[in-house]
Amino acid sequence: MAVEQIKMPQLGESVTEGTISKWLVSPGDKVNKYDPLAEVMTDKVNAEIPSSFTGTIKELVAGEGDTLAVGEVICTIDAGGDGEAAESPEPVQADVPKEEAQASEAPSQESAPAEKGSKLRYSPAVLKLSQEHGIDLAQVSGTGAGGRITRKDLLKLIESGNIPVAGKEEKAQREQAAQAASEPAAVSAAKPSAPVSIPSMPGDIEIPVTGVRKAIAANMLRSKHEAPHAWTMVEVDATGLVEYRNAIKDEFKNKEGFNLTFFAFFVKAVAQALKEFPQINSMWAGDKIIQKKDVNISIAVATEDALFVPVIKHADEKTIKGIAREITELAAKARAGKLTMDEMQGGTFTVNNTGSFGSVQSMGIINYPQAAILQVESIVKRPVVMDNGMIAVRDMVNLCLSLDHRVLDGLICGRFLQRVKEIIEHTSKSTTSVY
Repeated sequence: MAVEQIKMPQLGESVTEGTISKWLVSPGDKVNKYDPLAEVMTDKVNAEIPSSFTGTIKELVAGEGDTLAVGEVICTIDAGGDGEAAESPEPVQADVPKEEAQASEAPSQESAPAEKGSKLRYSPAVLKLSQEHGIDLAQVSGTGAGGRITRKDLLKLIESGNIPVAGKEEKAQREQAAQAASEPAAVSAAKPSAPVSIPSMPGDIEIPVTGVRKAIAANMLRSKHEAPHAWTMVEVDATGLVEYRNAIKDEFKNKEGFNLTFFAFFVKAVAQALKEFPQINSMWAGDKIIQKKDVNISIAVATEDALFVPVIKHADEKTIKGIAREITELAAKARAGKLTMDEMQGGTFTVNNTGSFGSVQSMGIINYPQAAILQVESIVKRPVVMDNGMIAVRDMVNLCLSLDHRVLDGLICGRFLQRVKEIIEHTSKSTTSVY
């Protein structure tokens, strides 16, 4: 019998964990190589985990709703279940430390007890249950592969009421170790203080934090801890753009089948300015700054309970029409949970359409490891003093830029914003084509 492990894969840049949203198989099911095993959700993408082996599902180590770190085992497969040699591809797994990789290659038997004194790795689900119920994991015999303690083992103990408890000093040490083991790698360098205990009162609603929300929080926390944020804003007269877009939007929709939004014009203007000021299109890499060649613009798309940031690749090479099409398609995929990993990776600069919510001024958190994020605020009609001293009602918009002060300084950012302002203020039917 060859029991193989399927591990949580790396599902995107900077992703450190994933949440099992739905199992597509059950113990005893026969699967072929590449058959989908589970649906997994992260802050960047929803994806299916495929089987790397042909065989029979032996054990689902994680349950639906459990969040596991990259490299953690999610299930085991009996690759010799049909009495024939299984296909021999490498199992899907993320990069793990050398010691762990060697341990995972060692042969194991079901229900085999762990060697005395050996250091076992526990899944986040097991650690969470043990902490909640004060279970001493050293006194628990696991039924998983290689004596591994599974979530089911702990649930049986909890149901029986026979819970092994550690001494006070030992318990404190285990809690500290469990906290360090479960802490996301993305924020380990900037460790926050312990969460405040807030009692729930009658009528309060407790909302569990999903894997997506945890991952978003980890990435935002890392950005705020590591990148010294600075902020600047310019006021832009978008009257010409508004008149041009409103004049052609109906004809465009009838011809192309999708909307021509104001946002597409701003993304195009930003892409053009990034080519002229490539320093903005950079990333901090510790001992160096990497100035990216490609202009790949991330756009923020909000759903009811999460925020996704798909990427418009090579935005500087696309027309306003092409950008408008991609914005429509990527936003629809994000809200339907159908974004692919490729559509979420490679962004070099982020543009956020905060104006769609009526916002007129905001300070965005940089989409790490990028160096800046631009908030396009709501276009509003305001009285403006013109160059001739007359007052006129104009369509005005604020552009708010958050920047990583390790990479960028006010001078270059000011020039970049002035260039975006210039492009927008000179957008009109006579100067700009959407095709």
